Amino acid sequence: MIHDAIVAGGSYAGMAAALQLLRARRRVLVIDAGQRRNRAAATSHGFLTHDGADPAEIARTARAQLARYSTLTWVDDVVVSASGERDAFTVETGGGTSHEGRRLLLAIGVSDALPALPGLAERWGRSVFHCPYCHGYELDRGAIGVIATGPLSLHQALLLAEWGTVTLLANGALDLDADARASLHQRGVAIEATPVARLDGRADAVLADGRVLRFAGLFAAPRNAPASDLAQQLGCGLMDTPMGVQIRTDEAKQTTVPGVYACGDAARVPHSVSLAVGDGAWAGAQVHQSLVFPAAT
Repeated sequence: MIHDAIVAGGSYAGMAAALQLLRARRRVLVIDAGQRRNRAAATSHGFLTHDGADPAEIARTARAQLARYSTLTWVDDVVVSASGERDAFTVETGGGTSHEGRRLLLAIGVSDALPALPGLAERWGRSVFHCPYCHGYELDRGAIGVIATGPLSLHQALLLAEWGTVTLLANGALDLDADARASLHQRGVAIEATPVARLDGRADAVLADGRVLRFAGLFAAPRNAPASDLAQQLGCGLMDTPMGVQIRTDEAKQTTVPGVYACGDAARVPHSVSLAVGDGAWAGAQVHQSLVFPAAT
């Protein structure tokens, strides 16, 4: 069977896109391996009607709602290769199956290049975060540490002063000139130059000189990139952003390759559940319209 659209990635953006197509009675294949980026987080915030909900439950509810549509096919797998052209795409899964579709939507998410700091990876999404709008409120105006990873960390530290008392842990990753120091001072942000040796407890920074700085939560700004190389396989253009690399798309969420669309974290910044859902919904509608009005897209 040739599907009207194949959605590679069935997290929030992918499911939101699929929903628009299913409601237009189109044949949609979603292929997803269940590796949500926020799978370590216990709660999701900032998503209207779901504020404070378990992000896994949001995903389960969304999938159950999609399953009510008879034109959905869902495959629990990962797309490992993609080829073809508009109206004739083929994808291969890790399980060895092949599928054909007229349009291809990449909702593949991103991978985060976390700082190589002992104790950080196992706390990522639990007590070390990247989005203040998602997790800042719950820190209850407590002490917040920002682990510097590069220039974006200065912006992060200045912004986080809205949510608590901030210490910027320069950690050898950030050179602060006089203007930067003045801006931090004005916002009440302390600067700690001693490198961080490791993280301990819930959100404790153990410094190289043995001191321990205890925080309600920590933030870092990792570089990220699309979680798979499908865009490169297809020849889609990429672009650099302050947060990393993303798939280049136009206003209709079409990539530089006709018939290939992209949405969610892999195709926009900044990142959150609510923004991913909105981006996916728009992408799904645009994919549908490309099927109805092919000459216009």
